Amino acid sequence: MKPFHAFIIILVFFTASCKKETFTESGNAKLSTSADTLYFDTLFTSVGSITRYFRIFNNNDQKLRLSNIQLGGGINSAFKINVDGIAGPSVSNIELEANDSVYVFVTVKIDPSAANIPFVIQDSIRIEFNGNLKWVQLEAWGQNANFYRGRLVTGNETWTNVKPYVILDGLQIAQGATLTITKGARIFLHADAPFIVDGTLKVMGEKYDSTRVVFRGDRLDEQYRDFPAAWPGIYFRETSKDNELNFALIKNAYQGIVAFEPSVNGNPKVVLNESIIDNCYDAGIIAIRSDIRARNCLISNCGKNLVLLNGGNYDFLHSSIVSISNNFITHKEPVLLLANFIQDGTTVLSNPLFAVFKNCIFWGENGTTEDEVVVNKQGNASLDVNFQNCLWKIKKDPLLIPGVKASNMIINKNPAFDSVNIQKNYYNFRLKDGSPALDTGVTSSNIVDLDGNPRPLGRPDLGPYEKQ
Repeated sequence: MKPFHAFIIILVFFTASCKKETFTESGNAKLSTSADTLYFDTLFTSVGSITRYFRIFNNNDQKLRLSNIQLGGGINSAFKINVDGIAGPSVSNIELEANDSVYVFVTVKIDPSAANIPFVIQDSIRIEFNGNLKWVQLEAWGQNANFYRGRLVTGNETWTNVKPYVILDGLQIAQGATLTITKGARIFLHADAPFIVDGTLKVMGEKYDSTRVVFRGDRLDEQYRDFPAAWPGIYFRETSKDNELNFALIKNAYQGIVAFEPSVNGNPKVVLNESIIDNCYDAGIIAIRSDIRARNCLISNCGKNLVLLNGGNYDFLHSSIVSISNNFITHKEPVLLLANFIQDGTTVLSNPLFAVFKNCIFWGENGTTEDEVVVNKQGNASLDVNFQNCLWKIKKDPLLIPGVKASNMIINKNPAFDSVNIQKNYYNFRLKDGSPALDTGVTSSNIVDLDGNPRPLGRPDLGPYEKQ
């Protein structure tokens, strides 16, 4: 072979070899995936496994090295990954040809008979390349339930207690529609899932623990099951009307109930009977120029328990509004805040406020506030607030505010609740023997208590529970 020809052959071979082995190391290298989230939305009625996959694309004209593909939960995750035939949970140094792709297979295996697993199981896959990170989220349903994602209720619908309901991305009851929830139903809401009512909500629970209707977050595992702010809350918006909640338990929300504006037909916007709102991070109930009638209700251990702003019409009978600082929420706001106004930027909006509180308890402990009942008035709108046969903890007398009246009040006497254990997160707000709230109420038409037990014909106890 002539020397010149040999040189050409060597040069071509060297050039081809260099091109083949060249990787882009730029931080601006482009990578994409065929999905940002993998959903495993099969209902698990028995031990089962299901497989999904996504592709990772090298969108560059040079080879790309994926330094690591990592399953966030590692070997303890319910998910398993396989990258180009290599099992995870961590796979390193995957080489992708220019404009080529690799498959990532994901399996999940869940035993739905394990009662303590979450309804929604999540993990993520981290992809590392050239100092960059990209994530693919994983989501599976962990127990057998009715799963609704971004659901709109447009007609009359009934939910039963046959299987729980798990809400993701929120639920909305359309204007003119009615959702009826029967006794014993369980509604579990994801962190991104508000329960929005533009129509009507009817909750028809009954007195036993097994027959109450429960709204709570969908994390049931030990670490998260008692966290406040686990889901947004229930929102009764402007067009909503004729809502009724009987023997409901609303817990661990950001805001338990929010009610905007009065009902469009002159009836109360929300009727609450024998219901509990507990452990809500921001507030138990917020009402803005609305209309609520409550009987035998417990609003407990919320950041702000009961907030009634910009006027409205409210009637609370035999209710306890109480907060005790604990491991989740520090008690630093009054348990009851009433105002006939609301501030919108620099503008003060004011509307008439009418409220009656009869046979109620307003109490807080281990917190930073000394006034558990605060009433504020601004503007020319009227304010008419009447407390009758209640127990409250106050330093500044609410009667100093024009329009506030009170009779037969028990002032700054500990109501002596049955049991409180902050370390065990246990609260029993029934009354002990010797409580000053026993037999000090005024007779009313209310004949049962929060437990569904009868009240006496004579003078009843204060609060939602009647000592038997």
